[in-house]
Amino acid sequence: MTPSTILLLIIIYFGTLFYISHRVSRKDDGNDAFFTANKNSKWYLVAFGMIGTALSGVTFISVPGEVGAPSGEQFKYFQFVLGNALGFIVITKLLLPLYYRMNLTSIYGYIEQRMGFYSYKTAASIFLISRTISSAFRLYLVVIVLQRFVFDFYHIPFAFTVLISLLLIFSYTYRGGLKTIIITDTLQTFFLVTSVFLTIYFICDRMDLSAIGAFEEVKNSNYSKIFFFDDFLGSKFHFAKQILGGMFVTIAMTGLDQDLMQKNLSCKNIGEAQKNMFTFTGIFVIINIFFLSVGALLYIYANKNGIAIPTDLVTGKPRTDLLFPEIALNHLATIPAIVFLLGIIAATFATTDSALTALTTSFCVDFLGMGKAEKNKKNTVRTRHLVHISFSALIFFVILIFNSINDSSVVGMIFRVASYTYGPLLGLYAFGLFQKSRNVNDKLVPIICLLSPLLTFLINENSKILFSGYVFDNELIVLNGLITYLGLYLTSSRSSKQISF
Repeated sequence: MTPSTILLLIIIYFGTLFYISHRVSRKDDGNDAFFTANKNSKWYLVAFGMIGTALSGVTFISVPGEVGAPSGEQFKYFQFVLGNALGFIVITKLLLPLYYRMNLTSIYGYIEQRMGFYSYKTAASIFLISRTISSAFRLYLVVIVLQRFVFDFYHIPFAFTVLISLLLIFSYTYRGGLKTIIITDTLQTFFLVTSVFLTIYFICDRMDLSAIGAFEEVKNSNYSKIFFFDDFLGSKFHFAKQILGGMFVTIAMTGLDQDLMQKNLSCKNIGEAQKNMFTFTGIFVIINIFFLSVGALLYIYANKNGIAIPTDLVTGKPRTDLLFPEIALNHLATIPAIVFLLGIIAATFATTDSALTALTTSFCVDFLGMGKAEKNKKNTVRTRHLVHISFSALIFFVILIFNSINDSSVVGMIFRVASYTYGPLLGLYAFGLFQKSRNVNDKLVPIICLLSPLLTFLINENSKILFSGYVFDNELIVLNGLITYLGLYLTSSRSSKQISF
């Protein structure tokens, strides 16, 4: 598949998104539509569209790539996915009712009412930092693919590729915001899900495998081990660590994150929002099984055809997250290549457009104080546009920094960073929800939330010595949240009355 063909496909794809954006936002581009989609979203559209936002290009490329990684990960990631499902249930039953009961636009309004001004600004700041970093990581991954297989052919610099990508996202989200994204993400999720199933079909067709034959091939391969129960202390793959990490990473990165919660809060009522979340959870678990199956089939196909794992052009090290694009674009036919491209573009841009909208919403509501009475005035709409541009620029610079220092798998990097940045949010909300008879020392909260990740880092670096060889994985976020929780408790005071929210 030639770079010119790929470029034409990208132009057609974004042309479609621009058309949808224009149709959706032409009659209403106010802040209510941008922030909450006028509280009129259909739950089934939100549930389906959230798949694309939750999965992203990281799942699309890195998860299949890690199935055959030298570290022996195989289907280990599915343990993490099961933990994710438990986390989604906690969000549905505990956090969503709270947000709807308080009628929040930004979910960090809860922290303001429960703990105070400094706690509120700290929580919102943690989100802004965390989501900016994670969104930059996710977009970075797809830009690497576009750069390597398209823009290098035209001798276009990496920085320019990143800039074009962000300009495209900005251009179809800056007017309609969430109202537009609910529709565009539905379309993009359709492309993502379709591409997974078609990729499996095309690979099986190349290897003359039926559906049952493919299942047997994967089951009997060296890539299909799901559950790891050996070496609890020293192995990062252990079932308990993956379940625990998956659950609490989900609670923090979804339930305490303005991005995905903003979509849920656009439903008409709590009943529809919960229906959306349960439906989304079921689809999420099933689609991840297929992503892992794609990974196993890719490695089986590569071994049979002598295809090596691509190496990083800078470091020369193998990059497992480039195996999928290598096979799809260089070793299969044109149609499978088109399917792959639609999938990765849809997965990544569905995540980034949603994140930009959430970042803009949080900053406008949490820091600029765009309250309900004033948020649709013309000057506030103009301010919102400037904020949207600013976050696009910020993500641009973060990607460039990350590109200059990255030396590991993106999926691992995202969750490792999340353990440090989202951990304090976990501690803040846990204290607010479970210590209703105590008040925090509001001015000390920012200090506690800064010290907690630092202490977590020190413990993680010395865990083998401190805990008889124990090695942390994604469950590190639990330690971070616990340290924050204990810091808040030790500096808090007993309330004269029970706090209820």
